[in-house]
Amino acid sequence: MKLQRTNRLRTAALGAIAVTGALVLTACGSDNNSGSSSGGDSTKAAGNIKCDGKGQLLASGSSAQKNAMDLWVKNFMAACKDIQINYKPTGSGAGIQEFLQGKTAFAGSDSALKPEEVAKSKEVVKGGQGINLPMVGGPIAIGYNVPGVDNLVLDADTLAKIFDGKIEKWNDEAIAKLNKDAKLPDLKIQPFHRSDESGTTDNFTKYLKAAADKSWPYEPAKAWKAKGGQSADGSAGVSSQVNQTKGAISYFELSYATANNIHTVKLNTGASAPVEATSDNASKAIAEAKITGTGKDLALKLNYTTKAEGAYPITLVTYEIVGDQGNKADTLPATKSFLTYIASEDGQSVLKGLGYAPLPAEIAKKVRETVATIS
Repeated sequence: MKLQRTNRLRTAALGAIAVTGALVLTACGSDNNSGSSSGGDSTKAAGNIKCDGKGQLLASGSSAQKNAMDLWVKNFMAACKDIQINYKPTGSGAGIQEFLQGKTAFAGSDSALKPEEVAKSKEVVKGGQGINLPMVGGPIAIGYNVPGVDNLVLDADTLAKIFDGKIEKWNDEAIAKLNKDAKLPDLKIQPFHRSDESGTTDNFTKYLKAAADKSWPYEPAKAWKAKGGQSADGSAGVSSQVNQTKGAISYFELSYATANNIHTVKLNTGASAPVEATSDNASKAIAEAKITGTGKDLALKLNYTTKAEGAYPITLVTYEIVGDQGNKADTLPATKSFLTYIASEDGQSVLKGLGYAPLPAEIAKKVRETVATIS
């Protein structure tokens, strides 16, 4: 019943964001589009959601936050009838590019902007720059499809060798040592990775590089660098492949594993017991994150090598990327209204039910304070 309710929510959310019409409102700039107005007289409160502005917001990026964004958009648009939001889960890389081209009001990315992307944003955000606002936390689950095995433990070194093609069978000695009670089949391992540029890939490979440096020779990146394996588009694509392919393994957000009833790996981190991918366990790891951004930028540095009890280290934080100032006048009020809602206690409280981890309270507070200063 819980899964059915979740699916109904997602179906409703998808219907809510199906926006017709060709109006495109860009992220930054000083010009105004006719036919859309905003200002103090359009401000109203709907429950705990403050509705300000009107018109259509276009946004794109991270597919990791899609399930959260679907529900956020559904709730926000139900309260704010004059605002339409269309979020396209194109992947973090594509979302950043659209934002840097001035096509969207904000972008979702599972990795903070790189220095060269910040420099590029200054060409679009007149008088300001793009900043990173952490909004969604959660575990990157390692999903697998091995018949007869519903409890699997792996460590960073073994994962690195699996995804680099060095371990090819599920009954390999390295896997067997970690799973002495499991009946591992003589079955070929079929690792899947993202074909698109993805912040999920970036975070997963950051974990492999930090925790298994000797077995993972590649530098972390949004684009997959290891040879071999198979690819699919987006978190939905790789999770679908795992769901239908015997011997498959891949990485994706916990919400996709939950929605598709996919078994997930427990990690041997060096703690007293293997750690499961759960929202609570991800929160324990995210709580160790440090803010490394300056000014209004709230980029975080995650601890991928934590050995804290119950802390699941393969986590990501999805950022909403927006201009700190110089935003387009037509979209600014609605953008601030929506970002304020999703960073609020109400907005964050719905995440856990979807398999995400709410932001630590002190970080969420800083996000709300920063959103209030966007101009």
